[in-house]
Amino acid sequence: MLPLSVIKAAISNPIQVELKNGETFNGYLKGCDVFMNLYITDVIRTSKDGETFYRLAEAHIRGTMIKLLNIPDEVMEKVKDEEELKRNEKRHFYGRGRGRGHANEGNEEGGRSGRWGRGGQEGGRGGRGGYEGGRGGRGGYEGGRGGRGGRGRDVYE
Repeated sequence: MLPLSVIKAAISNPIQVELKNGETFNGYLKGCDVFMNLYITDVIRTSKDGETFYRLAEAHIRGTMIKLLNIPDEVMEKVKDEEELKRNEKRHFYGRGRGRGHANEGNEEGGRSGRWGRGGQEGGRGGRGGYEGGRGGRGGYEGGRGGRGGRGRDVYE
């Protein structure tokens, strides 16, 4: 699980951020960027010694200054479930296709080939791979063998 995916999943949830200088910020995470810069609202800032508190409407925290993030357990479980779901979905949507083109003697158009392939007068193209897989190459003269199909397309493209 990547840190940035966990932080993005924590948006609109309470969060505690401890900085390298010892200060802590408690509030609701409203946004983040690829550099882990955080935007927090309804903030309570605690000084390094833990005796002074400041109430702020919002705070921007630079990602390079962050030492520790405390994120609710519900968010962590949510991220784990989402990653498991994505991993399972990706397994089912890849495929490779093969096909063979051939021309029928009495048919100028040519016959069907492989899986979903079509033959032409001089042969056909290969079949299509699994889910939205690539098309194979054209067959050679008089129904040569079609090329191998491409890899199936990912659902999240």
